[in-house]
Amino acid sequence: MRSSFWRALTRPALVAAFLGVLTAWAWFTPPGLLGKADAIGYAVCHRSPAHSFFVGETQLPLCARCSGTFLSALIGMVFQLQRGRRSLFPPRPLRWGVVALVAFFVLDGVNSFLSLLPGAPALYPPQNILRLVSGSGFGTALAVLFYPFLNQILWVQPIPEPALATPRQGLGLFAVVALGALGIYARLPGLTLPLALLSAAGVLLLLSLCYTLLWVIMFRREGTFHNWRSARWFLLAGLTTAWLQVALVDAVRYGLTGTWAGFALP
Repeated sequence: MRSSFWRALTRPALVAAFLGVLTAWAWFTPPGLLGKADAIGYAVCHRSPAHSFFVGETQLPLCARCSGTFLSALIGMVFQLQRGRRSLFPPRPLRWGVVALVAFFVLDGVNSFLSLLPGAPALYPPQNILRLVSGSGFGTALAVLFYPFLNQILWVQPIPEPALATPRQGLGLFAVVALGALGIYARLPGLTLPLALLSAAGVLLLLSLCYTLLWVIMFRREGTFHNWRSARWFLLAGLTTAWLQVALVDAVRYGLTGTWAGFALP
C-alpha cells in the first residue's frame, strides 16, 4: 500500500522534473538542432575551433577527439544491443584490443597536452585526424566494457556470455566505428552533420545510463528488471539527471565566459 502511494506521488513528480529541466535548458540554449547539439557538447568538451572539424563554416558540436569518443560509444552500445543481455566481458584477445585502444587514447591525449606547453617535448605533431582516431578507439572501449556491466546490474537473468565473444564480432564493431569516424572526417554536410548530431546524442546516452545505474544502486534495485519497460522510471530518472548536469554546466560555463564559443586552444 505504502509503495503504491509513493509510486503515485513520485512518478508524476519525475515527469514534471524532466519536462521542467528540458524546457528551461531548451529556452536558454542556442536555437536550432545544431544549436542544441552545440549546447550538449559545451557541457562536456572544450570545443576549441583549432581542435575541431568544420563543415563549411559550421563547427561540429564536439571537438575531434570527443566526436570520435561519443559517436563510437553510441555505435558500440547499439551494436551490442542486438546481442541481448550478455553480461560477461570479452575474452582475452579482445581485452588486449581494448587495452591497446585505451593506451593510444592516453598517449595521444598526453602528447596533445604537451604540445600546448611551451618547450615541452611532444612525441609527434598533434593532428585532428589522430584525435578523431584515438577518441573513436576510446569510445569503442567504453562501450565494450560498459555494456556487459549494464546487463549485470539491471536484469533478473542476464546471459552469462560475452557480448563480444569472437574476434570476428570485435572486428565487425571496429569496422562500423571506422565508417563512422570516416564519415566525420569526410566533412560532407549530408553525412557529417547527422553523425555530429549522433555524437551529441552519445553524450546524453552515456550520461543517462550512468545515472540510471546510480539510481538503481541507490534504491537497491539491482537484478530486479525483466525488460526495458520495467526499468523505464529509472531510465527517465537517469535521463533527467543527465540533462540537469548538462544544463547546470552550460549555465555555469556561460555565466563565466559569456559566450557559447569554445576555448581558444592553439
